[in-house]
Amino acid sequence: MKKNISQISENSISTLKTWLEAILVVFLTILSACGDDNNPSNQSSEPTVVAGNFIDFRDNKTYRTITIGSQTWMAENLNYNAANSFCYDDDPTNCSKYGRLYLWSAAMDSIGSLNGCGYNVLCSPVYPVQGVCASGWHLPTKDEFETLINVVGGKFTAGRMLKSTRGWFDNGNGTDVYFFTALPAGYRNNGGNYNFAGDSTYFWSSTEAGSKDAYYMSLNYNDDGVSLYSMYRYRALSVRCVKN
Repeated sequence: MKKNISQISENSISTLKTWLEAILVVFLTILSACGDDNNPSNQSSEPTVVAGNFIDFRDNKTYRTITIGSQTWMAENLNYNAANSFCYDDDPTNCSKYGRLYLWSAAMDSIGSLNGCGYNVLCSPVYPVQGVCASGWHLPTKDEFETLINVVGGKFTAGRMLKSTRGWFDNGNGTDVYFFTALPAGYRNNGGNYNFAGDSTYFWSSTEAGSKDAYYMSLNYNDDGVSLYSMYRYRALSVRCVKN
C-alpha cells in the first residue's frame, strides 16, 4: 500500500513538473512575441493629441480645438451666423447645441472671394479656402478628412473614435477618444426640411465633385465607420474648420 502511495506521489510530482514546464514555455513564447516595450519599433504609433481653444473675433465665440497628429481641428461645429446658414428646425437652441448648418455656397464663399460657389457652378477654388471659417482657419479638403480618418484608425472604425459619447440614437455613441466630439446634427434639404438629428452628421469639405455636388464626411449612429461621399450643394450641412 505504501508503495502505491509513493508511486502516486511520484507520478503527481512528475505530472506537475511537466505542466509547469509547459506553462513556462508558453509564457516565454508570449513574452518573446510581445518584444521589448522599450524598443521604439514595438511601441504604439498613436498620434499626439493636444487640446486648446480659440476666439472667433467676428462674434467673440470661443471654440474648443484639438490637435490630432499634424492637424488642428475645431472640436465643435461652427456656429457663425452667415447668410444661407440655419439652425436645425429653425430653433436657435439647436444652434447652441449643434452649431449652424451651411449651404455649400455659404461654407465656401462667405467672405465673397470666389464670386459664387453655388449649385451648378464650377467653383475651381484656390486652396486652402477660408470660406466661412475664421481668419487662420479653412474649410477642410476631402484629402484632409482622409488624413484625419487614417490617423484615428481608418474608415471602418473612425466613426466610433470621432463620435461624441452621448446624444446618438440607440446607444450609437462613440468613444470620443480623440476629443473630436462629433454630434448628430442632421442636415437641411433644399425644401427647407430638417432630417436626421440624433441619427447622423455631415461635414462639408471644400472639394467639389462636378458643378452640382461637393464632398462631405458623414458619421451615423449605427455604423462605427466613416463615409466620404458627394452630395448636392443645395443641402445645408455642418462645418468643422481646420487650422492653416
